[in-house]
Amino acid sequence: MDPTLYLALHRAHYRSLCQLPMFQLTATPASALADEPVHIRVTGLPPWQMVTLTASLKDEKGYVYQSKAFYKANEVGELDLMEAPSIGGDYVGVHPMGLFWSLKPKKVFRRLTKQDVMNSPFYVTLNLYDSVHVQVSTTDQPRASQTVERWFSGPGVQRVQIREGRVRGALFLPPGEGPFPGIVDLFGGRGGLTEFRASLLATHGFAVLALAYFLYEDLPKELEEIDLEYFEEAANWLLAHPKIQKPGIGVISVSKGVEIALAMACFTKQVVATICINGPNAIYEFPLRYKDLVITPIPSFMERVQIDVLGAMRLRYYKGDARDELNQKSVLPIEKAQGAILFIVGDGDECLNSREYAEQALDQLRSHGRNNGRMLVYPGAGHLIEPPYTPLCYASPHSLSSGILLWGGDPVAHAAAQEHSWGEIQKFFREHLTQTRSKL
Repeated sequence: MDPTLYLALHRAHYRSLCQLPMFQLTATPASALADEPVHIRVTGLPPWQMVTLTASLKDEKGYVYQSKAFYKANEVGELDLMEAPSIGGDYVGVHPMGLFWSLKPKKVFRRLTKQDVMNSPFYVTLNLYDSVHVQVSTTDQPRASQTVERWFSGPGVQRVQIREGRVRGALFLPPGEGPFPGIVDLFGGRGGLTEFRASLLATHGFAVLALAYFLYEDLPKELEEIDLEYFEEAANWLLAHPKIQKPGIGVISVSKGVEIALAMACFTKQVVATICINGPNAIYEFPLRYKDLVITPIPSFMERVQIDVLGAMRLRYYKGDARDELNQKSVLPIEKAQGAILFIVGDGDECLNSREYAEQALDQLRSHGRNNGRMLVYPGAGHLIEPPYTPLCYASPHSLSSGILLWGGDPVAHAAAQEHSWGEIQKFFREHLTQTRSKL
């Protein structure tokens, strides 16, 4: 070949390579708290190009969670998830964090929860494909990738293992000398110790005791009764801590934990602010004991359990009616609570009739001339309302049941509820934990 022709062809080939689109996927910040948003952008696409964006992570037990959405680039070949709508995939519309909250487990009925909140993040891998991939195969190569870190504790947060008297749990302290508003964090009937909410709240300036009450260390293996003096001991210990702000503490609770939180608000003087996320206003399943007081549970009816199309159990109608005259001795005397109470309700809760419980509690307060209760209702949100961008868990196994429990929730509505309620939770505690009880 003529050397001159060869050189011309070589140059033309080099120019054509340089003109190929240079796809760039950016996600900022690349390392952030799990409750902070990430800004995702793509540049270097051909104008109006259809693309697939995917997200994936592997939890600490090795289970994989994945999501995908289909987008169209704009006229200059760029894509900004703050503005661009997803056309299809796991969600539709403008949802800048949709790839995170729409993550689904490859193995169904898994709930994504962080175990080690201090030493490692969740690593979320974002991939870009230059066409619509309804199913992404192992042979499909992404045109661009980015990994982001989602942390559950911020710089300077301390975790202190607690074994004081009977109390078992973990105390999360913000950086600095304090004193800080103190909170007890109670989860539901899953047992063990759950820390991810406490560690995130500590990052936002609260001192939070994640409190275990069964199925942990030397605590009872099964929940057979609620011994309120155990929780009073925990409240006393927390309030006596030198880094805790006086005069009182808060409690945040979900599901079964709500029964305990409301009982603490009713019977212990230390609690001045209580948050109840989707839980009852009465005692169910197990008796509550406090000194000489015993509150017997309202009966439940197994024949009212419904089976969902997925085979999961809907418990929404399983419990006895807390408004029934025969059950009033089991309803917590919420009018005795001296502090403020915030009920957070998912209207799509398939586990409990949470809105009815909250409305009854507010009616009870009003009938006694009290106005220290408030309710936030989120249409379409399910039972497990957690910090922002946590994927919806629609159904999962439960330690108190041999089957799969249905939690409910529409993914888009649930994500919106988590994002809004998280801000409300922090505002509520900041308002009420820095005031004396006389101002409530």
